[in-house]
Amino acid sequence: MTSKSAAAAARATVYGYPRQGRGRELKKAIEGYWKGRVDADALRATAAELRRTNWRQLAGAGIHEVPTGDFSYYDHVLDTSVMVGAIPGRHRASVEADALDGYFAMARGTQDVAPLEMTKWFDTNYHYLVPELGPDTVFTADSAKQVAELREALALGLTARPVLVGPVTYLLLAKPAPGVAADFDPLTLLDRLLPVYAEVLSDLRAAGAEWVQLDEPALVQDRTPAELNAAARAYRDLGALTDRPKLLVASYFDRLGDALPVLAKAPVDGLALDFTEAAAGNLDALAAVGGLPGKRLVAGVVNGRNIWVNDLTKSLATLGTLLGLADRVDVAASCSLLHVPLDATAERDIEPQILRWLAFARQKTAEVVTLARGLAQGTGTITGELAANRAALASRANSPITRDPAVRARVGAVTDADAHRSQPYGERAAAQRAHLGLPLLPTTTIGSFPQTAELRVARADLRAGRIDAAGYEERIRAEIQEVISFQEKTGLDVLVHGEAERNDMVQYFAEQLTGYLATQHGWVQSYGTRYVRPPILAGDISRPEPMTVRWTTYAQSLTRRPVKGMLTGPVTMLAWSFVRDDQPLGDTARQVALALRDEVNDLETAGTSVIQVDEPALRETLPLRAADRPGYLAWATEAFRLTTAGVRPDTQIHTHMCYAEFGDIVQAIDDLDADVISLEAARSHMQVARELAAHGYPREAGPGVYDIHSPRVPSADEAAALLRKGLEAIPAERLWVNPDCGLKTRGWPETRASLDNLVAAAHAVRAELPTTD
Repeated sequence: MTSKSAAAAARATVYGYPRQGRGRELKKAIEGYWKGRVDADALRATAAELRRTNWRQLAGAGIHEVPTGDFSYYDHVLDTSVMVGAIPGRHRASVEADALDGYFAMARGTQDVAPLEMTKWFDTNYHYLVPELGPDTVFTADSAKQVAELREALALGLTARPVLVGPVTYLLLAKPAPGVAADFDPLTLLDRLLPVYAEVLSDLRAAGAEWVQLDEPALVQDRTPAELNAAARAYRDLGALTDRPKLLVASYFDRLGDALPVLAKAPVDGLALDFTEAAAGNLDALAAVGGLPGKRLVAGVVNGRNIWVNDLTKSLATLGTLLGLADRVDVAASCSLLHVPLDATAERDIEPQILRWLAFARQKTAEVVTLARGLAQGTGTITGELAANRAALASRANSPITRDPAVRARVGAVTDADAHRSQPYGERAAAQRAHLGLPLLPTTTIGSFPQTAELRVARADLRAGRIDAAGYEERIRAEIQEVISFQEKTGLDVLVHGEAERNDMVQYFAEQLTGYLATQHGWVQSYGTRYVRPPILAGDISRPEPMTVRWTTYAQSLTRRPVKGMLTGPVTMLAWSFVRDDQPLGDTARQVALALRDEVNDLETAGTSVIQVDEPALRETLPLRAADRPGYLAWATEAFRLTTAGVRPDTQIHTHMCYAEFGDIVQAIDDLDADVISLEAARSHMQVARELAAHGYPREAGPGVYDIHSPRVPSADEAAALLRKGLEAIPAERLWVNPDCGLKTRGWPETRASLDNLVAAAHAVRAELPTTD
């Protein structure tokens, strides 16, 4: 086909859309179901209406082919486990008794049965439920969800494309089930899994699917020859099926590298590739393999993960280059729009000048449609859109909001010495032991305590003017008093103030730093029904005044035990924001680090002896390709040290990380030079403790013994058993006892019971330790 005819065929599509609804209706319905206020039929009706709303909105905007199957009650990887029948043995009875309750049990656990492990979806802040597989796993097809949602869209008169997690990515994301040898490779199950995918594809074809999208983002990571051969075999076999829809294999988040020629040669009908800055190299690589003659190319030229307006002229140039490389070129966002908020026009508190720089899911959809029209009908049909886009880009580039000379001068003056503590760890540890006087196996929590309904009401009342600042602060003081009193009675050794005044661990700080913008409705799913509002990092960062000192020192005045100061670290401040894309990330990280350094120093001056700087996103933000990692880790660890290195030797610096594959970054954890690190470990059965030991990690660590992402209360015996596992890897003089993560999302009854059991476990295991004279 000629370039002209390829352009004429250009259509607009997306891979997925925010699930929650404009008012987070899905969250409310699901949580209502968990609490018994909403029945299953009402929940299903809410979900169906949200799907219909999304599809009609997409079609009304000009999207030619809407996605189905991307909707989920909790997580699309868990949905895939259900689709292929990979139900863990411990959950089979509950799934067979009630499929919906069993689904939520796999996600959240029950009092008697642990949930699936949860970790980050590649380098995003979205969490997925890790499939548990073993040599005895038997896959069975269950295409009911995918078929039903396709039929719903077709009944509306829409062209629809089911979107599934591909078989190779599914197996590469899986882990050995509990009790299975740690070296078991789930990819060995591929030949067993492919017939199940074939059955699902056949069912979707019978239901009316012309195309089905199989997402293979795992192939943008470094893959071994054996893994690439598995991908080739998978798509050779699926492509050879006679009773199937057309297959579109999609990748995103990075360049495909060695996997591109594998997929280009596969007998599938099209590829969907990321052509944004994150995947630089895909275009040249596609040309190098001779393009996709006779196939469809879906070009992801609109960034699906950030919120800045697209450079339409630049994207059109990329699309024009691609026209000669495929039989048909369609236009899309680079990945599912799940990772951005729904609609920027809902933001009433952002200045109109700045609002025109932003594109949420609805605006990105419009950009995709505009680009498809320009590609198919010529740029003369979109002259108005191009002019408005150029004006928005120029407005941002020239705005004084984005640059602060004083901040830039301070960053330029940073020296290597600024990012290193004044004494080595061994000397610091001795000074801290003498200063703090903590027992062996000291107990603490990660930072936040339950955010009660009363707290949320008080915050809403303050915003609405129903109470004044003095009334709100009185409520915060009372909450802190209660949290401190509870911790003292429970017997925790290092306390926290509970973060009652904080709406979110990133947003709270962003609202007090220059250069950040906060949204009112910019909700993005993190996991399940947990939604966050990532702030927008638009300009240079500084701290006008102390942010946490007042409430931390108030909490310390209520107790003689040490109270931790609690901050969010510079990498996490970037990772859980929509970060500016007009300067290197390392430069932005140093700006944030210096602002936080001022806060750390002020906390110490005010008498805070333990300061925790959380970096849960350090692993999450790790580049997907190994070649890109050293540069990232260099500036990321430097930013943490720049934040924390200005304190005295007897001030104990903590950090915290959760829900990630820590084995990939143990050296970086070491390079942070924190005195104590707390890590998620309960769902992964203390794996991280073994990884730290294998590395020879020399500092103190608290691998979690309480999984806070489940409503179940771990018994004291269960926590003690995990603690003993930790002691097999980390000596008692360097082992802390703590939950996996903060307690903000938990209720008070389960929190009280769980922490009582955690402290009892620590006391029991302390009593087992040998005494020294």
